[in-house]
Amino acid sequence: MSGRVLIVDDDSTTSEMLATALTERGMDAGWRSNAEDALLAFAAEDFGAVVTDLNMEGMNGLELCERIVANRPEVPVIVITAFGSTQAAVAAIRAGAYDFIAKPVDTDALVLTVERALRHRSLRDEVKRLRQAVADSQHFEELIGPSPAMRRVQDLVARVADSDASVLITGESGTGKELVARALHARSARRDGPFVPVNCAAMPEPLLESELFGHVKGAFTDAKSARTGLFVQASGGTLFLDEIGEMATGMQAKLLRSLQEHKVRPVGGNSEVTFDARLLTATNRDLEGLVEERAFREDLYYRINVVHIQVPPLRARGTDVLPLAQSFVERFARTSGKHVIGLSSSAAEKLLGYDWPGNVRELENCIERAVVLARHEQIAVDDLPEKIRDYRSSHIVVASDDPSQLLPMHEVERRYILRVLKAVGGNKTEAARVLGFDRRTLYRRLERYGMPDVSGAADLEMPLSSERATGGSV
Repeated sequence: MSGRVLIVDDDSTTSEMLATALTERGMDAGWRSNAEDALLAFAAEDFGAVVTDLNMEGMNGLELCERIVANRPEVPVIVITAFGSTQAAVAAIRAGAYDFIAKPVDTDALVLTVERALRHRSLRDEVKRLRQAVADSQHFEELIGPSPAMRRVQDLVARVADSDASVLITGESGTGKELVARALHARSARRDGPFVPVNCAAMPEPLLESELFGHVKGAFTDAKSARTGLFVQASGGTLFLDEIGEMATGMQAKLLRSLQEHKVRPVGGNSEVTFDARLLTATNRDLEGLVEERAFREDLYYRINVVHIQVPPLRARGTDVLPLAQSFVERFARTSGKHVIGLSSSAAEKLLGYDWPGNVRELENCIERAVVLARHEQIAVDDLPEKIRDYRSSHIVVASDDPSQLLPMHEVERRYILRVLKAVGGNKTEAARVLGFDRRTLYRRLERYGMPDVSGAADLEMPLSSERATGGSV
């Protein structure tokens, strides 16, 4: 861990000893022999943490701590107190100290405390930045996050929003595909028109046809009056077909014809009705794979996929989890009427370390729960779900110094292919792109290894060498 640490002690021997211990752990440690010089150094340079002795001539450690906390509250101060002096320790904490260490100083304990303090400072800074990131993202209210992956999505949305071209939005469940669709609509010339979302997986084919195209009176048993379809209702705006990969093939043919003609024929009707709606579609399935399997029409695929936007999973978005979490905190605190303003540094660290298999939807659920349970103005680790509190990331071992434990290349390849499939959520088209294969080559490899139906979830925690091997990780 890197970080600049200022040591303040009028005993030069102690200062040098502490500075050496911290430097050996990768920190940049300097020292001053009195509080006045320390404040001058502090004003001129940036330090991540301060370690100060309590008893010094002139200004003592408590006064120095109070001065630093008053002017730079984000900088943690660690106070060295006399052995067994509970009163001094309590006074240090009341003065705003991050922690205290008793004399004689155990350098290992000090190093661990300083590392925690620097991590705490880093996460506090990150929480502060994420609030600013939320404010800076107001022009993309729906698509929060400064990560390169989300910047690419935001850029593509901005470039195609004013076009009437059909857009296919893909990504795992819970990544926010509908939010991307709404962002496209909100930035388009059709923004004053309706945004009409339809979940294709939620309706059987006859009902979906009636919903999209409408029906005339008496078209079927319950058709007691005529109904205008959603294509026509969306005229002047945007029609969003979610989970289009679940649409039955018969319905796909009817949809294709409507898109080509810009007309729909209501169920049971004899005449067609024109519509003027932009089409956006979304799916968490591999449409190219479905096309090859003849489960999705190729001509429809190219009709809806004029522009493709891939929404990244949350695990691929780095620290985006923090501004997203902050936005959810603010929303749920407002709706619940609770005074919760953000995340504690330890809670933020837990969120950053979790894998988020449920993506943004899981994070939203997690924060809603945390706000409900929160007893303080900041969400604590105890407010988070148990699986997030106790999560431990797993790694795949890839090397060993023992030749008898090394694996043949075909086994390394098999496990790496599985690893890539997991990373892309089982999407074989995306996995083939990452691996540098075409899809047919990937299928042949999967068949060769006896796993043609693999979803990417199996064998992924197995090490690339035996359990005893040690080395780097992927």
